[in-house]
Amino acid sequence: MESAYYEFGTAAERWDRAQLFFDAKEYVTAARILGGLVDEVPEQVAPRLLLARAYYHSARLAKAEAELRIVVERDPVEQYARLMLGRTLERRGRAAEAATHLRMAAALSGEFPTTGPPQA
Repeated sequence: MESAYYEFGTAAERWDRAQLFFDAKEYVTAARILGGLVDEVPEQVAPRLLLARAYYHSARLAKAEAELRIVVERDPVEQYARLMLGRTLERRGRAAEAATHLRMAAALSGEFPTTGPPQA
C-alpha cells in the first residue's frame, strides 16, 4: 500500500482506520497510522497508548517502552499504561524494574496484596 493511504483523511478517520487494523491484528500497519496521529496530537493519550500496544504486540518492545514512558510521565495515574509498561519490561528481561510498575498498576486498579496481617 502507498503511504498516502495511511495519511489520508481526518484525524478521526485515521483513528478509526488504525483501530480497525489493530483489531485485525495488523499491528505494524496500525502503528504506521498511529505514528502520524501521535505526531499530530502528541498531547492525547489514547493514540499514544494504542501505538504502544501495537508496538508491544508486534514485538517492537523498545518502541513500546518509549511510548509508555511518555504516557506515564504525562499521566502518572494511567493504570493501563503502568500495567503495559510493567509487562513490556518483563518481556525485555527487566523484572525488577517491571515490578514497580506492576505494583503501581495493581494499586491504581484497587488490587492490594492479601498476604500478611492487616495494617492498622
